[in-house]
Amino acid sequence: MKKTTKKTSKAVAPKKAAAKPASLPIEIDARHLPPLGMTPEAFLRDYWHKRPLLIRNAFPDFESPLEPEDLAGLACEEGALSRIVMHDRANDRWTLRHGPFEEDEFPGMPHQDWTLLVQDMDKWDADVGALLEHFTFLPRWRIDDIMISFAAPGGSVGPHTDHYDVFLLQAQGHRRWQIDASPNPSQDFRPDVELKLLREFTPTHDWVLGPGDMLYLPPSVPHNGVAEDACLTFSVGTRAPAAAELLGDFVDTLAADADEALRYADPDLAPAQDSAEIDVAAMNRAVEALNLLRMNDPDRLGDWFGRFMTVYRAAGEVHPGEETRSRIEIEWDLEHGAVLQRHPWSRMAWRRAHAKGQPSRLYVSGQEYPLPADDASLIANRPILDGTTYARLSEAGRDCVYGLMQAGHYRLDLGDEEE
Repeated sequence: MKKTTKKTSKAVAPKKAAAKPASLPIEIDARHLPPLGMTPEAFLRDYWHKRPLLIRNAFPDFESPLEPEDLAGLACEEGALSRIVMHDRANDRWTLRHGPFEEDEFPGMPHQDWTLLVQDMDKWDADVGALLEHFTFLPRWRIDDIMISFAAPGGSVGPHTDHYDVFLLQAQGHRRWQIDASPNPSQDFRPDVELKLLREFTPTHDWVLGPGDMLYLPPSVPHNGVAEDACLTFSVGTRAPAAAELLGDFVDTLAADADEALRYADPDLAPAQDSAEIDVAAMNRAVEALNLLRMNDPDRLGDWFGRFMTVYRAAGEVHPGEETRSRIEIEWDLEHGAVLQRHPWSRMAWRRAHAKGQPSRLYVSGQEYPLPADDASLIANRPILDGTTYARLSEAGRDCVYGLMQAGHYRLDLGDEEE
């Protein structure tokens, strides 16, 4: 190639052409950087709530902490939220049944085309719940639960969409996932089934996932999973309340706290030209009356949201236990190896105060507790409190923990000793 030279009065750095952004992959291998195959910052920037991603080897050499028989046994329990979806392929008919189920049902189930789903498995099984430690790049209060499904060969719940972000981890066997990643996929539902299944589904991608593979889907991406063989799939779902749900609870809170003296008023009323008309001036006054209830205090608004999110989609309630130990005895136990275990249905979050000099807030299953920030953060982030952790709390934090224990949010575990 022939060289050319330019005569210039001074050295000038050549301008670099603007780099075109590389297209983001839709499939990656995460074996060397599990579970996302990239940093959390990169994932949240490029994929979260934006585009799907198939993550091969998100959990390399993954072994399921439970077997299909365990899931079936739990589906027979009264407190478990379980469903069975069956598909009559010949007639394209779908059947949905809700648990609890009888134990003798499962041995007689067909060899194909059905799925058992059980919600909140992270609360029922500690080993399953431990998987959430891999998702701490997300706010804990945004994570809903881990649902586990067992599917016989051909089992599926049909093509559908979700209104929330979800991670689909293959735990046993193989499942074929198809998704429609086109810009404007059809969102119309079939009118002939109880399930919200899509009327039209045209997949753009087709993969078979094995143990340890994980598929991330943002909201509203049509997808369909069909078992290639008998398989278990773990679904890590997030909480995404609808705007109508937020508004409804917010308005209820405003109304409950409203001063009866705040009313519609018209001191500027002029003689009516038509006594039956609701005119523009009247509508403006109605808006002004509503604005009187507007929650302008950011701390008050934060308290409402903290209470709301720690009860939203709660599948179970916490009730006081039968602990008879005094606080002194409990603290002695903690100093000698006992731990406090949080109730699996107890949900916690915390928030710093907006106003200077005000305490932070700990939110526990819809209740709020004023605490120093260090205490609120420690309690919300630790599902287990041992003696060392408990000793880090201020006196206010210890008071709070003891009160929460009396309310049933903690259980004293003495280890090998008898209680």
